[in-house]
Amino acid sequence: MKKIFAFGFVAFTTAAYAQAQQKTLMGFTPAASARQLQTEQQFDKSISPARIGETLKDLSAYPHHIGSPGGKVVAEKILQKFKSYGWDAHLQPYKVLFPTPKTRLLEMTGPTKYTAVLKESILAEDPTSGQAGQLPTYNAWSADGDVTGQLVFVNYGLPEDYEMLASMNIDVKGKIVIAKYGKSWRGIKPKVAYEHGAIGCIIYSDPKDDGYFAGDVYPKGAFKNETGVQRGSVMDMVIYPGDPLTPGVGATENARRLDRKDAQTILKIPVLPISYQDAKPLLAALGGPVAPAEWRGALPFTYHVGPGAATVHLKLEFNWDLVTAYDVIAQIKGSAYPDEWVMRGNHHDAWVNGADDPLSGQTAMLDEAKALGDLLKTGWKPKRTIVYCAWDGEEPGLLGSTEFVEDHDKELQQKAVVYINSDDISRGIFHAGGSHALESFVGEVSEGINDPETNVTAAQRKKAYQLVNATSINAKREILNRHTEPIEALGSGSDFSSFLQHLGIPTLDIGYGGEGAGGEYHSIYDSFADYQRFKDPGFVYGAVLAKTVGHTVLRMADAELLPFDFRSLSATLDGYGKELVELANNMRENTAMQNQLVRSNAFNLAADPKKMIAPPQAKAEVPPIDFSALTASLNALKTSADKLAIVMATASASNINHKALNETIYKAEQQLLAPAGLPRRPWYKHAIYAPGFYTGYGVKTMPGIREAIEQRNWPEMKEQIAVVSATISALAAYLSKAAM
Repeated sequence: MKKIFAFGFVAFTTAAYAQAQQKTLMGFTPAASARQLQTEQQFDKSISPARIGETLKDLSAYPHHIGSPGGKVVAEKILQKFKSYGWDAHLQPYKVLFPTPKTRLLEMTGPTKYTAVLKESILAEDPTSGQAGQLPTYNAWSADGDVTGQLVFVNYGLPEDYEMLASMNIDVKGKIVIAKYGKSWRGIKPKVAYEHGAIGCIIYSDPKDDGYFAGDVYPKGAFKNETGVQRGSVMDMVIYPGDPLTPGVGATENARRLDRKDAQTILKIPVLPISYQDAKPLLAALGGPVAPAEWRGALPFTYHVGPGAATVHLKLEFNWDLVTAYDVIAQIKGSAYPDEWVMRGNHHDAWVNGADDPLSGQTAMLDEAKALGDLLKTGWKPKRTIVYCAWDGEEPGLLGSTEFVEDHDKELQQKAVVYINSDDISRGIFHAGGSHALESFVGEVSEGINDPETNVTAAQRKKAYQLVNATSINAKREILNRHTEPIEALGSGSDFSSFLQHLGIPTLDIGYGGEGAGGEYHSIYDSFADYQRFKDPGFVYGAVLAKTVGHTVLRMADAELLPFDFRSLSATLDGYGKELVELANNMRENTAMQNQLVRSNAFNLAADPKKMIAPPQAKAEVPPIDFSALTASLNALKTSADKLAIVMATASASNINHKALNETIYKAEQQLLAPAGLPRRPWYKHAIYAPGFYTGYGVKTMPGIREAIEQRNWPEMKEQIAVVSATISALAAYLSKAAM
């Protein structure tokens, strides 16, 4: 029975795949669609999994962090590959601040003595582990510091964790906190600790989240062994990414720079990542209350919160050097519209050897470049200019991409049609995020890509995955009934941020993953040996990524009418508006219920006196909120998006030149920029997408309104409703004018 079903499913999906290859593509006439699909088939023939693997092995053979000799060698190798493929390519250098560790000391001084090892084990099974020149385990943008204090366990170090500590009458002021990696971007943990008065922060990976609890550890299995450590940036990127000393301007040789003490994104307390081997004696020594059940990890003892006799000494000192970031910029000039740029990027720097992060994506991108170069040899030329970018310095804080964007901001806003990003990838499910006017286009591309493990399209495999993992009948029904797969909203964490959130350039972030889990992230074990065993055996998903992004680039470069559909954006924004109303209503109801329970003494009557957890206090009631301006702007956007869709459908069927309409279309995203930017972080100007102030990588949609509600800042919420409504109204008016 199962075999019959499987055969029927494959037959159905194979037919669907063939049908996808014959249909009229968005932005193309039927005749042009046929030619375009032939070009893509020719492109696919040039993609080689074996070559991707060879390139990956070569580029990951040595450490190559920003500012290192290996980093420059990798940039130069990438440059030479682009040139050999027929691209016009050059290195674009920037001078950026990059701290490296000079002193690292962590010791427990009481009740027993312990000095942390702060070193990962060299493994015979991993030939590149323990090479000379590898950065030691540290968090970039920690402050220099020499502090001693009682230790307090703060779970994942999120704002709600400190609320729990407060209910237990535990204050971290003047103390050193230890937090688990996970649940948020790592830079949020020391930021929140500092806001609560902590003098230092230690971050470790608990084996329950990333270690033997999840599966066999490396080298037997993929998961983090007891000495593995996640390096990483703790820059306060939610204020602004890029070089901390040159906010808003490109970090060229002679750029005006801030004094380091005035840089907002450098932390004020020392921060250090450690292994669970080093965390074990520190956590075992903690006294105080037993940690709440949901806080407890998988180490073999009872987790306590502290404080108590456990006291630690943390001493960190850094070299604060200006180093050269080498961006590699390559282009193929457009034959018809050379001043319209289809941009593509992936970073090349790593914390250590970086086979997965970032070279899995970088080597796929290089194979795309090779395939595009092969097309050039056949006489093909793109209508629009194609620009490929291999960024340096992404790991410390999106340095290379941000400085490039800030250095070329005006030109990019005039010429960039789209920026298409990727980062590390592994075998698994297709995913995409970005500008929602490109949602239907992304779906169309993914319907034409074959998944190598299942022999169905990438879109169909994703849908099946979502159906299996949906948690309710209604959710499954919604997935089955929808015609277009939604794409995610983008927060931060990769090189798309500056393009989308600072300049308003339409953006996509594309990848595959979900079946290559493991604990090598930002450690010495992110190696070729690990990657070929656990991430993408045979490098077939590297090839799939190259085909997926290659088709995306080719269609954007050669489309007669750019494949944007603002109805998808309108529907998405309408959904965000409904979420805000629901958020406010839920907060109002929860506050009213909690206050009623406080007044009735219910918390005190239900409390266990032995746990000594203070009951919550009454909160101010949520006031009435007027969302009418936002609703009106969303309605206006729907009307204008519908009108423009009719105009574009008529135009797409014709062979006339669409240059003026195309330029209007790709600049539409800029209408969603708020001139003053977000509250307390004006670098972020997009009114719809931004990293959350306390989530880091995680996105907040309509962030000005959403975060004001979450923080109960009602005056600011009212101001932000006006700001967001104005940007959406501006876009609606802009699209209406284009539809005339």
